Amino acid sequence: MRPVLRDDHEMFRDQVRRFIDREIVPNHAQWEHDGVVPKSLWQRAGREGLLCVTAPEAFGGGGGDYGHSAVLIEELARANATAVGFTTHSEIVSNYVVAYGTDEQKTRWLPPMINGDMIAVIAMTEPGMGSDLRAVRTTIRRDGDEYVINGSKTFITNGINSGMAVVVGKTDAAARELTLVCVEDGTPGFAKGKKLEKIGLKGQDTSELFFDNVRVPVTNRLGEEDKGFRYLSHQLAWERLIIGIRAAASIEALLEETIDYTRDRKVFGQTVFDYQNTRFTLAQAKAEATMLRAFVDECLGEVLRGELSSEKAAMAKLLGSEMQNRLLDEFLQLHGGYGFMSEYKIARAWVDARVARIYGGTSEIMKEIIARSL
Repeated sequence: MRPVLRDDHEMFRDQVRRFIDREIVPNHAQWEHDGVVPKSLWQRAGREGLLCVTAPEAFGGGGGDYGHSAVLIEELARANATAVGFTTHSEIVSNYVVAYGTDEQKTRWLPPMINGDMIAVIAMTEPGMGSDLRAVRTTIRRDGDEYVINGSKTFITNGINSGMAVVVGKTDAAARELTLVCVEDGTPGFAKGKKLEKIGLKGQDTSELFFDNVRVPVTNRLGEEDKGFRYLSHQLAWERLIIGIRAAASIEALLEETIDYTRDRKVFGQTVFDYQNTRFTLAQAKAEATMLRAFVDECLGEVLRGELSSEKAAMAKLLGSEMQNRLLDEFLQLHGGYGFMSEYKIARAWVDARVARIYGGTSEIMKEIIARSL
């Protein structure tokens, strides 16, 4: 029992684990082949209360806290099932709607998001933009009671399945301020590009989104005009900690799998585990994983108290993602040739982990953020 988590969090873990083992694990390989997760899975998850777990009960949500969110993130990482895409929908877009939406917007969008009928995405990244949010070129021009949106987005998680996109753009193309406007699927001028082919997270559909003179009512704006950068920055601490939480859980799960494998696999008449090099490698990994877990749980406690700083979140994201990539590479090496076979979880986890050093802000950007506090 970890001090940061309560009994209700662990009870929720049992429910989440049963769902993942029953609904996701047996089908995950097929979804990776297809490059997309069926919408029916989202609806089943919604019926079991596994989407938007922190959304208010008044709108059909679970009314949970970030501890419940962490449990869901950890269990998906344990099964190497991050590619199902629940986190972006539930822990990013849902939070924007709850934090900055009007009662009418919450009533309109949260119930279908919670029950899995509408999959929501954040349309932020653009071609050539990288981690620089202020480099956005998408325009959101006001025309009477409507906004006219023009631009394109790329690397959009759940883009093909999306039913609603929170679009990040500028009301003044020459300015640096950002505005958030929601665009629903089917709106004239809103188009989805082809599914992008990635080296990892293949089950997670990722696509481009295009906006060609898309008109939406002003009432689709989230929060105030030109306050979007502030909104995005406020939410980024949690979004980056998510990556640290995921890394810690992934390392722990793959460490146990590697220990079991090396105890069973024999080379030159003895198990791989019997070699000192193996035991030392695993001992080092255990020590580092334990330290990462302690730090991530400390950050989670600060999130629950509303105290997590952007610098500390950047540390969790930086250290977690870098450690995950390094240790999973070592675990794969201990599997030998079998570690390179996609049927083994370590192979899939190794390639899926690579993007953690990029999305949510690259490792280099995390170092810049941390350096500001020096």
